[in-house]
Amino acid sequence: MILVTGGAGFIGANFVLDWLASGEEPVLTLDKLTYAGNLENLASLQGDSRHTFEQGDIGDAELLTRLLAQHQPRAVVNFAAESHVDRSILGPDDFIQTNIVGTFQLLEAVRKHWGGLSGQAQAEFRFLHVSTDEVYGSLCATEPAFTETHRYEPNSPYSASKAASDHLVRAYHHTYGLPVLTTNCSNNYGPYHFPEKLIPLLIVNALAGKDLPVYGDGMQVRDWLYVKDHCSAIRRVLEAGRLGEVYNVGGWNEKPNIEIVHTVCALLDELRPRTDGVGYQSQITFVKDRPGHDRRYAIDARKLEKELGWKPAETFDSGIRKTVQWYLDHPEWVAHVQSGAYRDWVQTQYEASPIV
Repeated sequence: MILVTGGAGFIGANFVLDWLASGEEPVLTLDKLTYAGNLENLASLQGDSRHTFEQGDIGDAELLTRLLAQHQPRAVVNFAAESHVDRSILGPDDFIQTNIVGTFQLLEAVRKHWGGLSGQAQAEFRFLHVSTDEVYGSLCATEPAFTETHRYEPNSPYSASKAASDHLVRAYHHTYGLPVLTTNCSNNYGPYHFPEKLIPLLIVNALAGKDLPVYGDGMQVRDWLYVKDHCSAIRRVLEAGRLGEVYNVGGWNEKPNIEIVHTVCALLDELRPRTDGVGYQSQITFVKDRPGHDRRYAIDARKLEKELGWKPAETFDSGIRKTVQWYLDHPEWVAHVQSGAYRDWVQTQYEASPIV
């Protein structure tokens, strides 16, 4: 069995579903079920004896100790995190508590559990920490992509809290010998993505006839990684990664945000055209840029390819088409996640922003 923390969120849920679709090893999912943690993401596993769900916080040391003793997982995969830059700017407290203090509590519980194992069980145990390219800071247009040795230069409360968690994971390996692995991924997209992030927000707003908000000039560049490719990379690192190492996971798809907006609009024009015949690009609205907005992220994933033979299976064209189609095919999921709290957030973040 493996323990997956944050397994009801976007990437975590995709990982759990992908793991159980690929083999028979059971999964224990732990999730606090905050606004972005959604049991509907795991609804297809209802009644599956291979899957156990526990609601709880990685900051709850007593709960962690009980779960580790009861289920004896051979590995822990840590997705649990507050992960939205905008939310971290408006309210950094939750990011400090979950991403730093929570990761510390999880590491402590796992260290004690691992220390009590013996022989082969201890030797084969793994702790895989899922992080982000945002810990590396921002690149100018001509700089080479982030490698695993790039200096950490986080620029938001979110990325700073993730950087701190990465350093804790590294320290627990070097100080205590805990068998850790860390992955730093680029921007994910795909099914079950909570519609506060760019791509799902565009799809949801477009279909609802609302503005498509674009920060600043829309020329911020990101590397885009289809979530199922990310899941396959994590499986591969967990299987064969060198202990204590960091592996960057990217999609080799650097694109400015405005190009993403235009691509989504074009796909919706094709797959679900507006009844008035007007293109969805007419809904694009430029809004005031967010504070400290990083200009460019880019991931160099050659280490992962060279050492472990991993490459993404999806191009951006194939992945974004699958993503848009998934949202069109799952209107009930979209409706259910758009709670009052979600509507209030969107209004606070975007509708109150002055037009550029």
